[in-house]
Amino acid sequence: MSMRFTGRRTAKGAAALSVAAVLALGAAGCGGGGGDDKKPHASASATTSGGSNPSAQEGQSDDPLAELRGSDGLTLRITSAKRDSGGFVTVNGTLRNDGAKNVVIPSALSGDETEIIRNGRSLGGATLVDSKGKKRYYVLRDTDGRPLTTTGFSGLKSGAELAVFMQFPAPPANTSEVDFQLPTFPTATFKISG
Repeated sequence: MSMRFTGRRTAKGAAALSVAAVLALGAAGCGGGGGDDKKPHASASATTSGGSNPSAQEGQSDDPLAELRGSDGLTLRITSAKRDSGGFVTVNGTLRNDGAKNVVIPSALSGDETEIIRNGRSLGGATLVDSKGKKRYYVLRDTDGRPLTTTGFSGLKSGAELAVFMQFPAPPANTSEVDFQLPTFPTATFKISG
């Protein structure tokens, strides 16, 4: 009897540990790391400089991997795409309103999956395409169906910038170049680091 009880307890403990690890990974991706991220997560404020100040985002450089111009003056600047040891690719960047008017973020950026739409505005419609391997990778979701991406924003004031991230399953190790797609933006091709 005690072996059976111990076996059940070990299985339950392993399952709880797995769930905790996934939630911790999701929280780390949402939180931006050690709390030194100076940019807001859920709301955006106008920046006063032309963007020449250094950013606190990990792996970000002055030269973006890609810069995409969308509708209504929105610009998505991809600053890093890093392969993590856990089998994920995290894409970081900024979403900026370069237009003269305040912009409501298009709902199309969330994609059209019911589970993601139910969780509010996000970048859940983003995908990575491995042309070589002929595979498309969608934004990951946590156990409650929430996308592992920036969420909870509805608009940007003119000149405002929002730090964003998206997390995807990693393509095979021999795939270093991917196509990034987000509704209402053109496709961009860039290399994954790590």
